[in-house]
Amino acid sequence: MPTVTFLPSFRKAEVKSGSTILHAAQQAGIHMNVVCGGQGKCGKCTVYVKSGRYDFDREKYGKFYSAEELDAGACLACQTVVTEDMRVLIPEESIVQEQKILIDVMGITTELNPAVWKYALTLSPPSLDDPSPDLTRLLWGIEKSGGPKEGDIYAPLEVIRRIPRVLRESGWKVTATVVLVPGGYRLIDIEKGDTTASCYGAAVDLGTTTIVVFIRNLIDGSIAGVASNYNRQISCGEDILSRVTFARKGGLKKLQSLAAESINAALTEAANNAGVDRDDIYEVVVAGNTIMTHILMEIDPAYMIEEPYVPVVRRYLTAAATRAGLDVGENSGLFIFPAVSDFIGGDIIADILASGMAESEEISLLIDIGTNFEVVLGNRDWMFACAGAAGPALEGGEVLFGMRANAGAIEQISLDLETLTPAYRTIQHVKPKGLCGSGLIDLLAELLRACIIDRTGRINMAIDHERIRAGRQVPEFVVAWKEETGIGKDIVITENDVKALIMSKASILAACLTLMNQAGITRDEISHIYFSGAFGNFISKENAIVIGLIPEVPVERIAPIGNGAIEGANLALLNRRKKKFLDEIARKIAYIELNAEPSFMDEYTGSCFLPHTDLSLFPVVEEMLEKCRLRRGAP
Repeated sequence: MPTVTFLPSFRKAEVKSGSTILHAAQQAGIHMNVVCGGQGKCGKCTVYVKSGRYDFDREKYGKFYSAEELDAGACLACQTVVTEDMRVLIPEESIVQEQKILIDVMGITTELNPAVWKYALTLSPPSLDDPSPDLTRLLWGIEKSGGPKEGDIYAPLEVIRRIPRVLRESGWKVTATVVLVPGGYRLIDIEKGDTTASCYGAAVDLGTTTIVVFIRNLIDGSIAGVASNYNRQISCGEDILSRVTFARKGGLKKLQSLAAESINAALTEAANNAGVDRDDIYEVVVAGNTIMTHILMEIDPAYMIEEPYVPVVRRYLTAAATRAGLDVGENSGLFIFPAVSDFIGGDIIADILASGMAESEEISLLIDIGTNFEVVLGNRDWMFACAGAAGPALEGGEVLFGMRANAGAIEQISLDLETLTPAYRTIQHVKPKGLCGSGLIDLLAELLRACIIDRTGRINMAIDHERIRAGRQVPEFVVAWKEETGIGKDIVITENDVKALIMSKASILAACLTLMNQAGITRDEISHIYFSGAFGNFISKENAIVIGLIPEVPVERIAPIGNGAIEGANLALLNRRKKKFLDEIARKIAYIELNAEPSFMDEYTGSCFLPHTDLSLFPVVEEMLEKCRLRRGAP
């Protein structure tokens, strides 16, 4: 079998002839940028073949490169077939870099009512007058200290085995830890002395790309430590579908192990920063999408991507955390958020909990945007939800100079409406290398404001300006000249980029309008629009309306809720009554399958304009466009 050696790291992978370079990189544990899921659409997995024969369709995919780059061996890793031993250089920009991972929460206060209690006990040793068994003596002590009744506490065998030694070695002064689980109360630990000050839990956002962990003190509710990192499953595929495909080919166990490793890495970092012993973490609460949580529990997710798209389980799950490979206390518990459908998972239930919309009479719209999007509309009495593919454009895929939210990404941009000169801000304030999602939304809105593009996304070549030019294949607008960039090239946005962005935003707006039609409400009846997740947290509210990403409502009604998944997980960790509410939320949601909803395509077609074909839905934007027309002297 051919061996692929990757430079400059000199990592090697042996693969079957006919495999792609991307597959070889994944085998070597290299996390490459594959925003489009390896379909050859985003152009982000560029490599340079330095030696060895290979098959690459230059005619089909050569559009991403100049003739000089092609002569230097440039090709897409996902579309290049290995035929013999090769040496391949992976440029820095083709590897997943450290990016802005959203760990911000709103800090919602809730009643501190965790499912874990510690009891410091001083017990009387047994005697001929009191020959009660050790376990009974311990459980009576818990009851006398205000805990559950002795007969209501289950003690697992592994804890019972430790009781006689710990009691006697401690002089009968011990701390017992009790947790509330679906079957009742459970004794999970016994320690020497008084350890009641060391009682912690962990809230986890298990994302497809990133992991966020909060360690909370369950005595006072304070945040002890926070950490985040990448989901190591990226090496097996960047998107959900590629992970499921990997699982179906016998990779489920590896995916499960990588998920556990990723959580453990964040747990370890957070615990070390806080000076917390991981053995003192007694409960782990995980919010994640349905496929991610299935994989964590090593439940086959394969049938969720086949009609009729049914998950194995929708209700919440509990287990010993160690059974999922998590490095916490031996008998610590694991709680997994419930799901609604294949694509409305525990992360969205957590968003709903964090937003408070399930407890309010007012009607709210909740939107979580990534490569896929989820939309929820409703209040405490009813909810509709749907999910769909936004496409990779909003995350920088299918956009020539699009990129993730890494250092050098333009995250904010505005145009002088007279001179058309851009003013921008990059992540970490370094020279620009491209545009991330929030910057692309800003730019699209600014191009529309300046009449550089029309409502279909066509660039106005009649404007005589050096930044507006024909481009190699299609018209383009120069965002930054090569002298000011960090990549030595002009950073541009092309007409094709604009149209890809319009198609992505159209899916989300159409989903919102479809749910509104199902509920029989108008935009005026929406009291709040909540954005959850990194994308929604950083985008401009005004510009989201201008391009028609969301329905037009007064901007004061729009609020980002930060990382709603980790916020909801924190709430469930700190207040066990919130956990009981989760299944009620999930049962309340009516899931709308967009592919089976006839009106969705009509709404999508109408949304493939800026902001929409029907400007009466966007009166403020309509007024802005009229000012633009007058300024440019258009008829």
